[in-house]
Amino acid sequence: MKLVSKSLTLILLIATMTTAQTGTRLVGFTAQSMGRGGTSIGTFDGNELMMTNPAGISFLNKSSLDVNFSLMFPALHFKNNLNDVDGDKNVFPLPALSYVKHYDDSKFTWGAGFFTSGGMGADFNLKHALYGTELQKYHSKLASMQGGLSAGYKVSNNLSLGVSLHMVYSMLEFSMPFSLNPLAMQGIAMPGMTFGQMFSAPPAMGGFGYKEVTAAANMTDLTAIGFNGKIGFAYKVDETLTIGINYTMPTSLTYNGGKATMDMTTQLNDAFGKAVQGAMMQGMNQSQAQAAVMAQFAQMGIDLSKGVIANYDLDVDLTFPQSVGIGFSQKLSEKFKFNMDLEWINWERAFDKMTLKLKNGSNSNINKMMGNSGTFDLDFPLDWKNSLVFKFGGEVELNKDLNLRFGYVYGENSVPESTIFPIFPAIVENHITAGISYKVSAPITINAAFEMGLNNSLKASSPSLIANEYSGSTSELSTMLVHLSLNYAF
Repeated sequence: MKLVSKSLTLILLIATMTTAQTGTRLVGFTAQSMGRGGTSIGTFDGNELMMTNPAGISFLNKSSLDVNFSLMFPALHFKNNLNDVDGDKNVFPLPALSYVKHYDDSKFTWGAGFFTSGGMGADFNLKHALYGTELQKYHSKLASMQGGLSAGYKVSNNLSLGVSLHMVYSMLEFSMPFSLNPLAMQGIAMPGMTFGQMFSAPPAMGGFGYKEVTAAANMTDLTAIGFNGKIGFAYKVDETLTIGINYTMPTSLTYNGGKATMDMTTQLNDAFGKAVQGAMMQGMNQSQAQAAVMAQFAQMGIDLSKGVIANYDLDVDLTFPQSVGIGFSQKLSEKFKFNMDLEWINWERAFDKMTLKLKNGSNSNINKMMGNSGTFDLDFPLDWKNSLVFKFGGEVELNKDLNLRFGYVYGENSVPESTIFPIFPAIVENHITAGISYKVSAPITINAAFEMGLNNSLKASSPSLIANEYSGSTSELSTMLVHLSLNYAF
């Protein structure tokens, strides 16, 4: 038991630290299913059913321990009017560990496991118009893992119902230039004018003419724990055909304990420079103009000696979607089996926005411009669309010890053109997979699979809802994964 406990702890730690850039949801969760395109809702032959259709574990004829390890190799590219670059080449391990207990004389089957369920992210160094030639860091990490208990109960020899109750652990990070509509600054600059109106008004009207204001943002240490439930229906029509239906509940997460830094230094320096140029056009020399502008900022309550770098406590609200799926497995001959899954994922009600809750802001200048005491909420738009995912897979039994598998997956892209940006690039639609399993001995089977997420590109709308720098830009993503698992049957 000590060895099992240590193994579970190690798996959890590795997964939560490194599953940064896996795409929004994994296509499948073990090497066995990935070889056949991730199909498992109606295919009752592995521990992965705890994630896809817990009712199906009732039809497993042996207890088993499954240890799975995968590696993901994402390839990203971003292009706009200032950049045409690849993202960092990262490698991410995706572990899973599961156990199912079968009873020969009982209608009840249970299982326990931890699975890497997905994530998203990227790393770039990009040029930004406000920062000139200085490259800016663009980084994101959204990683999640879930696990817990599953149970299946045979209502009859051919029908089973099942449920999974899982704890979800997730972590979130962001670093990038963060842009806002200037009108978000509601602090009073002078009678009858907010800072937002001043920053957005054209120079002819005494403003700076900005369409957006930008801060170098760094958001870290965000973690969340939530709960997820799954219910399943499994039906064995006969010895050749099985059918499954599943439902996964939405998971609402609040990421707590985060820290955020917002640095508006470059933006304020740019505004100061514009104000100085305006004063010089009125006949002042540079020194006189600088002194006059500093006096104007002081009259507005901005002490330039305090700078414009603020540290905040941060919480983030984000919801992961509900889904419904149906699948079947048809044995077409003694040696060949065909599998298919269809899933509907309700992204529209989940990834509509991400709410950033900033608290205890430490900089009086930024508080003055924002018109608050350092505590406020920001809604980061996502506006994802619902998607359908089609999975197809086949298995060929070459002999009693060796199986070959192949599969294809098509998942509709959920990310709209209005909110695509390079560090949230979950746009891959087509996957091809292949796999093999080899029975080393009576209890031990080794499964291996290869998965390729074919390159997909998406051009952002103009204007972008995220920031002007993304308007008309193009993001690309492809992925390659290798999966390996060892299954021990009792």
